[in-house]
Parts: sequence; C-alpha cells; structure tokens
Amino acid sequence: MFIRLAIKSLLDRRGSVLVSLLAMSVSIFVLLGVEHIRHQTKENFSNTVSGVDLIVGARTGSVNLLLYSVFRVGNPTNNIRWDTYKKIASSRKVDWAIPISLGDSHKGYRVLGTSADYFRYFSYGDKRLLEFKEGRAFKDLFDVVLGAEVARKLNYRVGDRLVLAHGMASTSFSLHEDRPFDVVGILSPTGTPVDQTLHVSLAGIEAIHIDWQHGVKQPNSSTSIDDFDGVELQPESITAFMLGLKEKMATFRVQRGINNYKGEPLLASLPGVALSELWQMMGVLEKTLLLVSVLVFLAACLGVSAMLLASIRERRKEIHLLRVIGAPPRFLFFLIQLEAFLITFFGVIFGLLLLMGCLLLSRDYLIETFGLHINVSIFTYNSVYMIFMVFAASFIVAALPSFVSYLRASKGSD
Repeated sequence: MFIRLAIKSLLDRRGSVLVSLLAMSVSIFVLLGVEHIRHQTKENFSNTVSGVDLIVGARTGSVNLLLYSVFRVGNPTNNIRWDTYKKIASSRKVDWAIPISLGDSHKGYRVLGTSADYFRYFSYGDKRLLEFKEGRAFKDLFDVVLGAEVARKLNYRVGDRLVLAHGMASTSFSLHEDRPFDVVGILSPTGTPVDQTLHVSLAGIEAIHIDWQHGVKQPNSSTSIDDFDGVELQPESITAFMLGLKEKMATFRVQRGINNYKGEPLLASLPGVALSELWQMMGVLEKTLLLVSVLVFLAACLGVSAMLLASIRERRKEIHLLRVIGAPPRFLFFLIQLEAFLITFFGVIFGLLLLMGCLLLSRDYLIETFGLHINVSIFTYNSVYMIFMVFAASFIVAALPSFVSYLRASKGSD
C-alpha cells in the first residue's frame, strides 16, 4: 500500500516527475560514463605491455618514449644506431631484447619492423604472449604479420599481397609498389595497439628503403626483388628497443648505465613509471571531468528536491486527508523519501541502459579513433560504489521536503 500510494502520487504529477526523471537519468549517464571510461582507459593503457623491464630510445621524455614505442602515438626525436642496440642487447644482464623500427604505414595503420623475438617475448595484460589466429610469424624478407583489427577492417587473409607506404599519414603518395609484402600470419585480438599494427622484419624494412633517400625514391634505381636473394640486410639504425632482464634487482643499475651511455644520448624508461607520469599529466583533466559530472548530478538532485518541495504546497488536501484517516507525521516523511527513492531508482536504471547503449554503439568508433577497447559491462566495484553514493545523496536532498511535510503534518495535528 505504501509503495502503491507513492507511485500514484508520482503519476498524478507525471509532467514534473518526468522532467526530474530525465534530468536524473542524464546525470547518472554522465557520472557513471566519465568514471567508466576513465577506469577503462587506465586499464587499456596498463594492459598494453607487460613483462618489459625497460624501454630504450633516443633521449627524450619518458612519456613520449612510451607513447611512440608502445602506443604508436607521436614520433621519435631521433633513432638509435644498430651497433648501440647490439652492444646493450648482448649484455650479460639482458635476457632478451626486441628492436623496434617505425616510419612506414599502410592505409593509416603503422608498420612495425622488428625481429622474431617480438612474437616470442612480447606480452600484454597479465603476461599473455601473442597468439596467431591464422598463419605464422614472418620468415622471408617480404613477409608481413597483421594485427587483428588491420585484417578485419581491410579484409585481408593469409596469402594476400599488400604494398606499404613511406611515412605515417593516412594517405600517402610515396608507395613501395615495387616491393609488395605477402600476408603470412594474422594475430589474435589483444585489445592493444598490436591489433592496429603490421609487423615485418627489420631486413624487410631495409629492403624497401634501398634506392630511397630523404623519403624519395631515386629515379635511376634498378634494384629488383631478385637482387636480395642470399643478401643479409642489416639496419643502420632503429627507433627503440625493449629489454627483459635476467634479474629484476638489476633494473635500476642497467637503467643508469644506459642513461649514462657515452656512445650516444639514450633514455631507458620503466614502463610503469612512465605510465604513472602520463596519468599525473592527465590528472587535472580527469578531476575536472569528474567534478563536472558530480555537479551535473547535484543539480539533478536539487531539481528533484525542488520538485518535491513545490509539490507539498499542491498536496495540502492530500496531506490533510492522510492525517484525517490517521496517518502519523512520520508516514508523510517516509512517503516523500520513497518518492525521491523511486525517481532515483528509475533514473539509475534508465541512465545505465542509456550508457550501455551508447558504449555498444560507439565501441567500434572508439577502437578505430583512439584505440580504446571499452568494456560494455559497467558493473565494477567503482560503479556499484558510485550508485550507492547516488542513493545516499538522494536521501539527503529529499530530507528537506520530507521534513517540511513532517512539520506541516505535525501542525495539522495540533
């Protein structure tokens, strides 16, 4: 009876209640949406690389090094000489090393030149190694392994042939048309930038750039694919490299040695530390978005409170009738609280449905544009905690109209 009375009372004021419900739903959508995307973005970044002790590149900021070597965002300040890489990789403290060479692309997707150790040692998430959905790793000079998204979006299969482009623009007129690559493998989805990358050998990168100078093919070049048979190509420089150490205790010692390397200016960065720096840089924006979403929610709560407060004046006859049939003042207090709870409850339900629908519809766009894999399931510890706080806040803001109705009922009984 108590719930039925509250629902009937809300339906009698359906116009103002609908506006309050809409405002509450939108505020829940914004509040939980900002928190969910913030949490998922952090998780995406953290899961991108694991098991890597150090990332080494030309001297720059650690965040910039992390962005271009792992997330394929931005450009390096300089390259590293090949002999420098070989010297550091052959250290007794180093267990494995993965070279990285960037600078080419294919239809907007970046090309990564590396070695076979990339498929053997590179891991993501909870130290999960890369797996092949189809095919194998590259062996020959002009073999290419595609990330899952590249193969899906461009509709490539094992055995197809493609042409790489010089530079990293979405559209390029500098194509390596005379040296096409054969697709020999497609990786399983990882939810990381690996999905948006084409992987070739370092020798393959060198091969397509023979007869090129300063990003332009020389007009009188005559090197053909057959000329590479039996020739061992070795790069002069690479973009960066990743290190796995035999002993984790030696990480800071190796890092200090690389940073003080006299052969050329280098930077060795710990991925975890660089990620922390990145989130510190994003902290102001993160807190600002959260503050705005909280203010939107508080405005919706105050709107509900104002609506309930205004309705008390319209419900004098209803309150008087309830007092006549013997309803105590506390009955009216809890009736107003229940109405506020019902508005908040349905606001949370509609807000969650709206958020899940938007995440589902925008998932492909977020992957293509930002490389973010956002989970549609929003029921995490943080979201449940925030929903609990939403109900607590609605109880507090409904206290004023509830108390006013209580006082009026008490005066009526006097």
